[in-house]
Amino acid sequence: MTDKPPVKPRRSFIFSPGLRPEMFPKALASGADIVCVELEDGIAPKDKDEARRNAMALFAVPQADDGVERIVRINCLRDAFGLADVQALLDTDTPPPAVMLPKVKTPDEIVWLDDLLTERGHQTRLHVIIETNAGLEAVYDISRASSRIEALFFGGVDMAAELRCQNAWQPLLYARSRVVHAAAGAGLDVIDVPFLDLQDPEGMEREAILARDLGFSGKGSIHPKQIPALNAVFTPDEATIARAKRVIEAFEEADTGLVVIDGKLIEKPVLRDMHRILAIAERVLA
Repeated sequence: MTDKPPVKPRRSFIFSPGLRPEMFPKALASGADIVCVELEDGIAPKDKDEARRNAMALFAVPQADDGVERIVRINCLRDAFGLADVQALLDTDTPPPAVMLPKVKTPDEIVWLDDLLTERGHQTRLHVIIETNAGLEAVYDISRASSRIEALFFGGVDMAAELRCQNAWQPLLYARSRVVHAAAGAGLDVIDVPFLDLQDPEGMEREAILARDLGFSGKGSIHPKQIPALNAVFTPDEATIARAKRVIEAFEEADTGLVVIDGKLIEKPVLRDMHRILAIAERVLA
């Protein structure tokens, strides 16, 4: 699997519990760019089988083309629940368009799953959470382990526990920066951890701005009321959208690896960001 799909807006995401499939339509209508059906941390061990069946059943029904990206977060590939999730993916003829992989530590995990999906003939894309010390150490190689990977997610809660540091912006800045670095080098989107204090919307907005300025494409939410503010932070203004159009048009006309706009040299790797800006603009105007 080598072709990358079109760039998508990924300003915000929200989880929808696999145990409660009736909540899935509500999550899709929340305004989030990504809705992730949860099979991992939010599901007790005794309920894993039921949640898995529910998740697979959701995608047995054709999904609307509404601009919302649908993902299923499966369990860690190194435990029995994760293996059962993978088997369910291989057993179904209607897999979810993407799965989110938690607690990834090595590129081999990604390669293994990619091989299984390829053998089965599934086009399922991959979103990878970096939330362990081992995963952080290997993140550059992990990000390049499969052409199925579309985004890296930064898992701050587990990462803080592993690094024995406070779960706050400054102590986790180094870890965040490494994940952004790896994602940028591989041409992937990168999504920041949700802000957990629902009573501090100003703090969430401040952290979202810091994440955006560091290079993140978006940030997670734990409640629908956080989504409008997140979308606003990660939505480019009119001037930025106009410039993205100019850059794309300039590269199309020049057919080279670099162009000069307003006296500034611009190289081709920035095109992905320009296309993301236009994708967000199209979603906002839809």
